[in-house]
Amino acid sequence: MQDLLDNLNPEQLAAVTLPAQHAMILAGAGSGKTRVLTTRIAWLIQTGQASPGSVLAVTFTNKAAKEMLARLGSMLPLNLRGMWIGTFHGLCNRFLRTHHMDAGLPQSFQIMDSSDQLAAIKRMLKAQQISEERYPAKDLQHYINHAKEAGLRAQNLSGHDPRTRKLNELFAAYDAQCQREGVLDFAELLLRCYEVLLRNQPLREHYQARFRHILVDEFQDTNDLQYKWLKLLSGEGRAGAVFAVGDDDQSIYAFRGANVGNMLDFTREYQVNNLIKLEQNYRSHGNILDCANQLIANNSARLGKDLRTDAGHGEPVRIYEAQNDLQEAQWVVEEAKNLIAHGAARREIAILYRSNAQSRVLEHALFSAGLPYHVYGGLRFFQRAEVKHAVAYLSLMDNPHNDSAFLRVVNTPARGIGPKALEQLQDAAQQQNLSLYAAVPYVAGKAGANLAKFVSLIESMRFASGPMPLPEMVEQVLQQSALLTMYENDEEHADKLENLRQIIGAARLFLSEEGYAREHPACAGPALSSDLVEIDNGPQLDDADKPLRMLLSPLTAFLQHAALEAGENQALQGQDALQLMTVHAAKGLEFDNVFITGMEAGLFPHENSASERDGLEEERRLMYVAITRARDRLYLSLAQSRMLNGQQRYQTRSGFLDELPEAALKWLTPRQNGGWFAPPKSSWDLAQDLAADDLLAQRMRQADDARSGWRAGQNVRHSRFGDGVIVKLEGEAGNLRAKINFGAEGMRVLDLSIAKLEVL
Repeated sequence: MQDLLDNLNPEQLAAVTLPAQHAMILAGAGSGKTRVLTTRIAWLIQTGQASPGSVLAVTFTNKAAKEMLARLGSMLPLNLRGMWIGTFHGLCNRFLRTHHMDAGLPQSFQIMDSSDQLAAIKRMLKAQQISEERYPAKDLQHYINHAKEAGLRAQNLSGHDPRTRKLNELFAAYDAQCQREGVLDFAELLLRCYEVLLRNQPLREHYQARFRHILVDEFQDTNDLQYKWLKLLSGEGRAGAVFAVGDDDQSIYAFRGANVGNMLDFTREYQVNNLIKLEQNYRSHGNILDCANQLIANNSARLGKDLRTDAGHGEPVRIYEAQNDLQEAQWVVEEAKNLIAHGAARREIAILYRSNAQSRVLEHALFSAGLPYHVYGGLRFFQRAEVKHAVAYLSLMDNPHNDSAFLRVVNTPARGIGPKALEQLQDAAQQQNLSLYAAVPYVAGKAGANLAKFVSLIESMRFASGPMPLPEMVEQVLQQSALLTMYENDEEHADKLENLRQIIGAARLFLSEEGYAREHPACAGPALSSDLVEIDNGPQLDDADKPLRMLLSPLTAFLQHAALEAGENQALQGQDALQLMTVHAAKGLEFDNVFITGMEAGLFPHENSASERDGLEEERRLMYVAITRARDRLYLSLAQSRMLNGQQRYQTRSGFLDELPEAALKWLTPRQNGGWFAPPKSSWDLAQDLAADDLLAQRMRQADDARSGWRAGQNVRHSRFGDGVIVKLEGEAGNLRAKINFGAEGMRVLDLSIAKLEVL
């Protein structure tokens, strides 16, 4: 057991070995939160406090879930495949596959990604004869998803005006269409799971009794429904002990429905006494952390923490002001060249921007300089058109009544089935209340004949693939559908052809990773379906311990994998290239060298933040995330003028620059406002000056510490308010005031010459 706990710092050790009580672990950037989560699970199992089946661990990305399982596998000599560790959507999918009868679903239901959902909404609007100009499909998609993420159905929404009432009618029609076709969107996965647990008391009590330890990663990113789901599984805090790990300073997804307030609600509603702060940073040097700490201290209502490092101050944070965005991009290129010349790997150089519109000028400069780069956050593998075509064919093999899949490939490649033929088919399907596939016999003439040929093709592929292993089945579908032929004779589509062939490899890798036997028939029905145990007229509780490969055919499971994982981006993708991405896309990544471009008012912070509640604080958290991506060197740049949305705009400096500590900065251009200044020497030529500045900054900090004796981030105790943490210091020595977060007692500002504080 000692080996398991070796090399944990005191705060990590305290978190890992907490008793089975509710806890909030405030994990700063680069503080080893994944290590704490996985070691906590391993420690609970190794000490006999938990069995693998009594642990539920939930995170936000498949990549994070796989990393947790891999680390646990190296710590424990156990088969972990049956453990409930995954994303919210993945775990809810697993629950619904097991309890599909209670959820009113076929076990082989299919999952729609965002683009498929939009297509389904457009199809519903057309069936309802609703003009998209009046009710845009994207607006309706947002309305539906926002309602579901709040735990609401169409019937739960009030319509105070005719338009809202119509939106609710369309919401209900969309849900009915999905139910008829046996498909679910992402928001539906969580909502349907929540509803089943809410109304089915025996099932709910079974899972509450089972999951005695619930661990949640990235708690700051939970939305309202996810928090309700967690409360339901934990019995509102009376059943399983909830171990929540998060960082309120890195909550940057409010636009997706994330509610940073869930962290404060959790500490209050669960009466959390165990609040542990992971403040030791293992990623960045001191100057970078000083900038992050001083910037984020300007946000209010924080739980409060102060990152620290033993790695020394490191390089100063360099700031460069260009005359325009072209010169800013050129400076970034020259600095990147210098880094590479001094041994930096290209993959360890990241260029971040607040808006995608900024990337064009940067890409042009990099291309002109002959520097390879990769734009992170583009289309994922399973979102590419040619791949989605192949997946649609496979979906029809599994469920021919999936209308979205049918419409995607019925005329791809072209088969003479045009809009008029499809309109006839959709009318027939509506009149007969059938799927498009089943309605084909009701279409006469040439249109009906062409549609019948397509149905015959699908049926012949379904019959022929019955005994095939999944990879061979995929290859057969690519050949017989003529998708490969469509791209084979066009050199411009060589990459699309390669992507199609990659699906075969993806299927083979999937079978290996998920433990399917190679000889398992590709289209066999759900394994062991005759062994399901029903309890209280529905719940198949015995199946909860079975991995999905025992409940689903390889094809159904692979389609589920494609929808849920969607080929999550890897920053490098095997290429040694500079990494370009938005700040939002950078969360969870880290690089030796980071450039944050466009540090201008209206761009970062974004101009929209001024009109949004807490908008500026969200932008400041976004800047905090950007800063803490850097390990060794951080560069900030801005331009006095910039081409945005086709117009030349004259910019002013971001207010965030004024919130950074001067001692940690190195301005490469004169700081005063004014005209254009000649480009400075490369920062590499300033090494001696920078070393001297480092020494001076260190002495200034030491002097400040000696004068005051207090610092932000200190844990203190007050006789009346209890334990708290200093968030911010104001004033000078002799007249020093401290802003202190006392948890349940709230934020207080105390005069340090009067208040009797004990340093913890």
